[in-house]
Order: sequence, then C-alpha cells, then structure tokens
Amino acid sequence: MAGTGVADSPVARVLVGLDAIRPWQEELYRSLHQHPELPHQEVATAAAAADALRTAGYEVRDRIGSTGLVGVLRNGDGPTVLMRADMDALPIKEETGLPYASTAHGTDAAGNAVPIAHACGHDVHVTSLVGAARLLAEARDAWRGTFVALFQPAEETATGATEMVEAGLTDLVPKPDVALAQHVLAYASGTVGTHAGPFLSTAASMRITVHGRGSHGSMPQRSVDPIVLASMIVVRLQAIVAREVAPGEFAVITVGHLAAGTKSNIIPDHATIELNIRAYSDATRSLLIDAIERVVKGECAASGSPRDPEFELYDTYPLTSNDPDTTARVAAAFEEQFGERAFSAPSQSASEDFSTIADAFGVPYTYWGIGGSDPDEWHRADAAGTLATDIPANHSPRFAPVIQPTLTTGTTAIVVAALAWLAQ
Repeated sequence: MAGTGVADSPVARVLVGLDAIRPWQEELYRSLHQHPELPHQEVATAAAAADALRTAGYEVRDRIGSTGLVGVLRNGDGPTVLMRADMDALPIKEETGLPYASTAHGTDAAGNAVPIAHACGHDVHVTSLVGAARLLAEARDAWRGTFVALFQPAEETATGATEMVEAGLTDLVPKPDVALAQHVLAYASGTVGTHAGPFLSTAASMRITVHGRGSHGSMPQRSVDPIVLASMIVVRLQAIVAREVAPGEFAVITVGHLAAGTKSNIIPDHATIELNIRAYSDATRSLLIDAIERVVKGECAASGSPRDPEFELYDTYPLTSNDPDTTARVAAAFEEQFGERAFSAPSQSASEDFSTIADAFGVPYTYWGIGGSDPDEWHRADAAGTLATDIPANHSPRFAPVIQPTLTTGTTAIVVAALAWLAQ
C-alpha cells in the first residue's frame, strides 16, 4: 500500500521491505487465526513471535508471567519505543465461513470445554508487530535508538498486563520514552484513527450475592424471597445512570446475569447478580460502584434480608486516556503517511489493560485503531446507515478482518509511529 511520505524518508526506507514480507506475514496470520489460544494459554502464539524476533536479531525474554514475552532491538543511541500487541483469543465459535476459520476447542480457567476463535483481532496485532519488528531490523540505517516489541497474554481477562508487570517487566527491558499500542476495529480496512484523551472506557464487573430465607412456594409468608429482592435491585439500578450521572457524561451499567433457585415451587435462600460498568473517568467509575452498593444494601434492608449482601469486583480495566502530545505526534505522522485514510476516531466504549504497562514505566502512551472491515462493504453499509447490523464488530462470531489491506496497514502504522521518535 503506497503511502504519501517522501520516497527517501526513513519511513520509506523501512517500508521498502513490505512487499517482500507480505507472503510470509499472511501465512503467519492464517496460522494464528486457525490456531487461537485462550488467555494465559498462548504458548504456540508466543513461540511463533519469539522465533520470528530471534531470527530478526532481537534479544528475547519469554515466559514473563505465563506466556508474555519481549524482544529488544538496540540500534545505537536514541529514544526507546515500546510497542505492545495482545495475543489471546475468545471462547467463541467462529461463524465466518473462511477457509482458515478456527475449529479449535479448549478448556477455560474454570475447567469448561469451550470453542476458541480470534473474534477480537489479536491475531492481526501479533502479525503486524512481528512484521514491523522485522522491517525495523532489516533497515537499521534508517533509525537510531531501541525498539521494544512486547507481546502480552490475557487482555480479554484484564490480567495479562498486570501479570507481566508483577513478573518484573520494568526491570527486564530498557525504560521506554513512549509506549504504543493499536487495535483492529470495525472500520474500513486501510484506515487509521487516533484520539487524544479518554479513548477506551474504564470497566469492571461485579458479582453480588443477596440473601433471603427459603421456603415452600405455597408458603411465601415464611420466606424472604431473594428473587423478588434481586428483581427490585435490577430495576432500581437503572436509575443510577439516569438520575445520578450528569447528562453528557458517559456511563453504563449492564446486568448480564441473574441466577437463583432450582425449581418452580421452591423459594431459594440466595440470588446472584452479575453486572458490568463502563465510564470515561475514574470519578464516574467510583460514583457507579458506590451507588450500586448503596442501592443493593438499601433494597436488602427494605426486604428484611437476614444477611448482608456480598460484593466481588473482578475483570477490572483501567481507563485508556491517550497523552495529547504523544497522540498529536503520531497523528501527524499518520496524516503524512496515510493521507485521507487517517482520521480522528471517536471514544470507544470497549476497555483495555494496555495502560497498566505504560503506567508501570511511568511514560506517556497513545493507543490507536486500524480498520479491518472490507472497505467496499463498510462504505456501502455506512451510506445505507446499516453499519451496526451489516458489519460484524469485535467479539462477534462473524468478526474476521480482511487480510489485506489490514495487515499492511497495521504493520505500516507501527513503523510510522515508532519512527516518529526513532527516525534519523
């Protein structure tokens, strides 16, 4: 894919190898897509990345935590740039119909047998970073400094970044001057989108157990019915965003699971509610958590619950808020390279744990999106106003980025962003 940069620029000198690596890169992508691995089980994926990095001359440290690894390429004095890619797949059955679709099955952390698919595009991230790392190694005369390629496990469970940090990541690699990451999204393939400030929401899931008093269904007067109690909580929670969050401030509370009882004529003694929250600020996140606990405790008191409710917070994601100066630098480089295919992306309600790595080093970061949808189909659906129904998004069983120009765009974006600091 031709860029708009100067023909003899550092970017052009690195990207001259794109055509040569394309067949190898596409083969790697198909293999990763066909053989996805669940969080903390990314053994083969990490091994493939490590082999490619060692072949290109990188110093490789693997098994950082479960399967995390980094490759370091030192190329003289200059800045240090860290680029991260996540590796894990999802417990989803793929329904794309592609000849290289996943038919993999595995066992999740809870011991359940599940189908596995790269329904979030992490195979694109791995393949793009491996390709960019190879291009940078093959054109060392075009840049100076240190490039760190980091491959992270378990983004989907919000545990991989923390695991790598706790395993001593910051002592294993040179401290970067800047940290970078990208994600393939349901935009037209070939496009790149940047966003300064809050880009991905902070998120958390909460498991709530409320207690009642069991009884026969024919004698409700002897019970404290936890199903009625849980139902009242679910209804009351809807008023938090509507009446306690300021208009214009993004906030979401979704109750995704409610479980209680075993039989129609038995009133059980407890119920479990599982919910998820999203926000674009830590203050709003705290407001939601405090309000949820207040509502639950209030409804338990109103129902005469015999025991206090129990709260468990899990799958906690930090806010991804892109540093304005870092983002402006990358955006300017993208505009020069991609022209009109570089755009200003809106905030996304999805969540990430990448910022945990940048924060551990205490360095600024930016996280951008690349399009992965078939361009013709995307533009047709956009014109018809049917994007939401016609274009599969991340975590859909039908989500599978078109190989090209997605891989070339993802690889180019990494090179261009890194050279915004490393170029000579």
